[in-house]
Amino acid sequence: MSDLVIPNLTVIYYTANFLNDRFADRVRTQLIRVIGKTPLISVSHIPMDFGENICVGDIGRSVYNIYKQVLIGAKAAKTEYVATAEDDVLYSPDHYLYKPAPNMFAYDVNKWSIFTWHTPPLMSHRERRTMTSLTVSRQALIDTLEERFAKYPNPNKIPIRYFGEPGRFEGHLGITTLTHERWSAPTASIVFGTEEALQFEGYLSKRKRHADRRATELPYWGTAKELMAMYEPKEKP
Repeated sequence: MSDLVIPNLTVIYYTANFLNDRFADRVRTQLIRVIGKTPLISVSHIPMDFGENICVGDIGRSVYNIYKQVLIGAKAAKTEYVATAEDDVLYSPDHYLYKPAPNMFAYDVNKWSIFTWHTPPLMSHRERRTMTSLTVSRQALIDTLEERFAKYPNPNKIPIRYFGEPGRFEGHLGITTLTHERWSAPTASIVFGTEEALQFEGYLSKRKRHADRRATELPYWGTAKELMAMYEPKEKP
């Protein structure tokens, strides 16, 4: 493990422990490679030996519970800033180095997607704000999520289509509006689209299309074929 410690930052890794172990372990290995000894809090459905672990038990996979897990991690952090880490994303070596202004929700949009069902392997880029790439002051994140859950304590009585990334839907949710920004890390991160993903069946599944900006190879990461080898549950003969 690197001795790197990113100043004044805690990384919050959240997972439902649903992905195949081999792939999940490789994602976590890459995360440690880029954050070193930076404080790490994992919020999981199954106990894990990964940073400071908070096990919430088998609460079920849902968008609502993702944000619950993020809030739990943020409240356990001790640093001024927090950043998210998802269990199907390979983060770049410079992704976690950016610190936004206070109360600014910053999203790294230099993310390329690889759909594990697509052959031949291919990566594509769409500039979107997603929870996978958020860095923000700890208190700002706690404040907005606590306000959200106070207004919607029942997961069955919420406008789930608007229960998304902070800075996008506060007007629809009827809570305090937020400031946000997009930035682009010098090196891309890689987001795996898998059939195990929470929204796979409910969001186009294998009909999901790649964005127009496409590549078969990226600096630092190598080829899409090499990246796919990280996902495969078993080594091919």
